[in-house]
Amino acid sequence: MFDFVSFIPRAIAQSIPLLFGSTGEIITEKSGNLNLGIPGVMYVGGICGVIGSFLYEHSFEDPSQMNAALGILIPLVCCLAGSLLMGLLYCFLTVTLRVNQNVTGLAMTTFGVGFGNFFGGSLIKLAGADVPSISLSTTSSLFRTTLPFAGSFGVFGQMFLSFGFLVYVAIVIALVSSHVLTKTRIGLQLRAVGEDPATADAAGFDITRYKYVATCLGCMIAGLGGLYILYLFICTGTDLAIKKLYKMLPYVVTIVVLVITSVRNKRENQPPESLGLPYFREDR
Repeated sequence: MFDFVSFIPRAIAQSIPLLFGSTGEIITEKSGNLNLGIPGVMYVGGICGVIGSFLYEHSFEDPSQMNAALGILIPLVCCLAGSLLMGLLYCFLTVTLRVNQNVTGLAMTTFGVGFGNFFGGSLIKLAGADVPSISLSTTSSLFRTTLPFAGSFGVFGQMFLSFGFLVYVAIVIALVSSHVLTKTRIGLQLRAVGEDPATADAAGFDITRYKYVATCLGCMIAGLGGLYILYLFICTGTDLAIKKLYKMLPYVVTIVVLVITSVRNKRENQPPESLGLPYFREDR
């Protein structure tokens, strides 16, 4: 019989990187920027977090002596810093220099993958391991620590409360982002910038600032998805077909959501009118 108690937690775990990435890209697109470099941003954010945790954990002869707060804070700060730099680079090219957004995004994806592979290989050499891998068991265990009261809720706790804190961070960020974009003045102004930057500019909004802030914030959120992947629980000991199903489920859900939203065809579900188009104030 299919084991839903084991399936649902693993499916959720596989979906969280997509939730981080899609939330970050939604915020970015609401400003009118189309960032196709999100995979590269996730690569850079993930490897920057690994570099920070590697340097900190390997500074101890006995990793169990690590400070738990610093063990979590250092990779998070490194991840956010690396993702922020990618966001600033994207904005400088597409907003300030008005380079084509599609080309810039694809170039950033290629750059991010190469950046991650290069520094990942360098860390493997520094680790001096017999096999091509990096041991960050203490840091990984900190990110996998579950809620202390999860066990007292039985099957419900096992299915929905047995995750590391980044899972709940992703859900909170998604909910808060949805509220800000649809229910607040800042969200309204950001959507106005994405829909019609000329009108928003005439109303006194700083178009460049909105695009920079939204894009950089979106990149930082997406970068957390890259960091989460590197401590991500990979299911083992199950049938190969079940493993493939775990990996396929997030994409199936994405397709279903796209179909439903397309059928409903609500105006607020459509992309901004100026998505992917550079803004020239002189053309206003």
